[in-house]
Amino acid sequence: MANTSADASPETPDTRIAALQAELAAVRAEMQHFTYAVSHDLRAPLRHIVSYARLVEEDAGPQLSEEVQGFLSTITDSAQHMGQLLDGLAELSWVGSVPVDVGPVSLQELVEATCQELSAQCRQRRVEWRIASGLPMVKADVKLLRQALSQFLGNALKFSATRESAVIEINALPAQRNGFVALQVCDNGVGFNPAMQAQLFKVFGRLHSGNQFEGIGMGLVLAQKMLERFGAEVSIAGVPDGGCTVRLLLKRE
Repeated sequence: MANTSADASPETPDTRIAALQAELAAVRAEMQHFTYAVSHDLRAPLRHIVSYARLVEEDAGPQLSEEVQGFLSTITDSAQHMGQLLDGLAELSWVGSVPVDVGPVSLQELVEATCQELSAQCRQRRVEWRIASGLPMVKADVKLLRQALSQFLGNALKFSATRESAVIEINALPAQRNGFVALQVCDNGVGFNPAMQAQLFKVFGRLHSGNQFEGIGMGLVLAQKMLERFGAEVSIAGVPDGGCTVRLLLKRE
């Protein structure tokens, strides 16, 4: 009888890597499907909670004590917050599956346009944008990079809201890795405790309470995933009450 095992092709490092990559892609696809399903299927019962809580408040409100009315308000507020969390999960699923189109991107034009858009949203504040000239061209998906950059610059504005004047500096630095450039964003905001660094890129991770700054703790996670889709990286450093520095590692064009 022929030895069929001898006829099998031996496994090589390349075939093993290909198999692992295929397995990883399958796991990622399954996780994206799970995340979408969870965020989608929980919406119907959540809408019922909000609707019926409001009906009780409208129909029986005058008959309820102030304490019970407070309970109903808490139910509604909590359900609406859960809706925001589900929106975040749905967006996380979208980031993992959206097609990527990598091409040349002018950082100078992209940074200036993004800063202009954000400035229009906070005309009542004093904001000083210090944008370096001669920012380089990079290889990226322009839509994903724009959204990620908007998140980081938006955070710089948000966490400097307590300052009389927000100062946000944007420049490019040589990267230690060949073929890459580092885009750096520095602000004069409240910063954060370095001991909480591990919370930065966790789903629903927050370094400040909701009473201090709004948000659900998904922005940095989404921005990181967007950058990863076209081979970019991000790192963040900060000190309490001493501002924050975001560094994007991008492929040079």
